[in-house]
Amino acid sequence: SHLLKGIISRLNAAVSGASSLLDFYYSVGGLVLIKDQSSEADVHLADAEGVFRSVKIYLGRLKPTISVELVVDVAFSQSDGRWRYSSNNPESSAFAAGIALETLAGIVSLASSEIDQSLISTLKNDIIKLFDSIEKYDDGALYFDDKLVDGHEYQGPLSTTSSVLRGLTAFAAVTAENLNLPGDKMLGLAKFFLGICVPGDAKDFFNQIDSLACLESNRQGFSLGNLNFTLPCRVSIPLILSFPSTVLSLTRKDSLKVGVSTVLGSEVPSLTVKLVGAFSSGSKDASLVESQELNFDKTSGLHILNDLPKSIDVGSYTFVFEVVLHEPEHEEVYFMGSQTKVPISVTGLIKVENSEIAVLDSDLGSIESQKKLDLAGKNAISLSANHLQKLRLSFQLTTPHGRSFKPHQAFLKLRHESKVEHIFVVGNSGKQFEIVLNFLGLVEKFFYLSGKYDMELTIGDAAMENSLLVAIGHIELDLPEAPEKAPRPPPQPVDPYSRYGPKAEITHIFRAPEKRPPQELSLAFLGLTIMPLLGFLIGLLRLGVNLKNFPTKPVPATFAVLFHVGIGAVLLLYVFFWVKLDLFQTLKLLGFLGVFLVFVGHRILSHLAAASAKLKSA
Repeated sequence: SHLLKGIISRLNAAVSGASSLLDFYYSVGGLVLIKDQSSEADVHLADAEGVFRSVKIYLGRLKPTISVELVVDVAFSQSDGRWRYSSNNPESSAFAAGIALETLAGIVSLASSEIDQSLISTLKNDIIKLFDSIEKYDDGALYFDDKLVDGHEYQGPLSTTSSVLRGLTAFAAVTAENLNLPGDKMLGLAKFFLGICVPGDAKDFFNQIDSLACLESNRQGFSLGNLNFTLPCRVSIPLILSFPSTVLSLTRKDSLKVGVSTVLGSEVPSLTVKLVGAFSSGSKDASLVESQELNFDKTSGLHILNDLPKSIDVGSYTFVFEVVLHEPEHEEVYFMGSQTKVPISVTGLIKVENSEIAVLDSDLGSIESQKKLDLAGKNAISLSANHLQKLRLSFQLTTPHGRSFKPHQAFLKLRHESKVEHIFVVGNSGKQFEIVLNFLGLVEKFFYLSGKYDMELTIGDAAMENSLLVAIGHIELDLPEAPEKAPRPPPQPVDPYSRYGPKAEITHIFRAPEKRPPQELSLAFLGLTIMPLLGFLIGLLRLGVNLKNFPTKPVPATFAVLFHVGIGAVLLLYVFFWVKLDLFQTLKLLGFLGVFLVFVGHRILSHLAAASAKLKSA
């Protein structure tokens, strides 16, 4: 308790000695935090109204004889509702205005007596002026932004708008004054924060969630001494329309579903959602539907229109919704806007009928050959024509309700054997789609290339559930010879798969094994290689080798055994040289064995020489 009193005393001293907006903000904010966290601490400002004036026009450090001009010069708040950080900084900002509103709200909550209402009214007018300078996006989202004057002070639209909204709701929670802010302003701010899909960093994410929380609640609580107060916030809570899906399928008979909630998805009071209009996209004609209410489903909490009106067919529309609150007192708390326009796409299966292809005589226009097409199935049409004839392709597209349908794409593609392609747009008049290719006027475009042309039809649209990419068949064209100066076909692009794709697998072909000599010759050669060894053994026997002089003492006997083992290892290495090892491997191992034999052989020969000398002396 003693430590807490010391902190409160130091914060009060900081408030008294503050000389900038941030000094007031942090010192007053510290006192408000202690007051909210500790019910036992006696936290208040003795001269809250004086501190309020100090923040508003910075009179705290001024002498009583100061002139009115100087007061205006050092004022923190500006005529446009923006604020300055200090009297030494000539630049004002909306971000500083949010900090100032939050600071003044803290001063009001710490006041031991009521603040002069004229000061509250003046601040209310400043808020209205600040909102007059709010900026707007094309979708109706509203935001605050400051000019980039100093890179260290510029905060960006998200932080600036969040600061203003945080200060606004904090001030509205501690005053009984009605701010008289239009509800569409709060709705525009809600659209701005909801339109931020991926915040840039943790700070932006906090500002987004904190701002939505400020828009979520219309009751802010604070305490004075041992008493807790909860005042209605003088800021309207925006209501948001949400749609599980803005794409409806006539094939699946989808229902139109609309959800109404606050910005964070909380439940709303009882209300009615009406569909008051539906217009084709880009059309200024009258509404296609009459006003009708959507049924409320208590289980899902959605307002549902089970059956779309017959006037709604495949295409893109703008639906107009209106929300009506059942209780009049709720209109002072919530705001939805007069009408909300939402783009809706309706999809369905498009019928392709009366499709046919024909070759016409160029002069008379008579049909040379004509064939029916099944664009929903497989086709293998084979036609032939010359440069004096025409090719006609026609079909009809109708919606599920029998109306004509105009897709975004309707192309006829002709591809020559040399991979040269030609694409033509299929035009329409009402329900009928038709294209006529006059080959006499297209010979130059076709580069005078006669031969086989594959035909392919493309019909596609975002609202068309059965878009088509159909191979119709082929046509054999007989075109005249190209003149000398006729344009040549463009070089075809190299297939990137053939250039950068996997290369052909490399198969290694090994040489056939060399023919081996006869087995008898191999055995004879083996006998010749063994003869030196046999000669060595016979020589030892002829010399009368015996083991009479083999050392009996442990150390000399050990060296003698190792010497003979080394000789045996050399002989074994000789065998491996012929069976497995190459010359380099053999010489490497022989080098190690040679050093070993020199060492142990020198020791055993030294012992034998010493023993022989003793026998001679004896």
